[in-house]
Amino acid sequence: MTIQLTVPNMSCAVCAKNITNAVQTIDATAIVEAHPETKIVRIETQSAEAEIKTALIAAGYPPA
Repeated sequence: MTIQLTVPNMSCAVCAKNITNAVQTIDATAIVEAHPETKIVRIETQSAEAEIKTALIAAGYPPA
């Protein structure tokens, strides 16, 4: 399933990498596209959206 989230405090490539790492701790095979310029994160995963959101919040990048 594809999840699209807006992450307002993602501002750079390091943020994007941290978001990718947070998602991949939940689903190691997830495909993550994080775009700091648009604040959009697209995630192709088998994990539940709630799990992904929890991981992002724990990493300091709460989705809007």
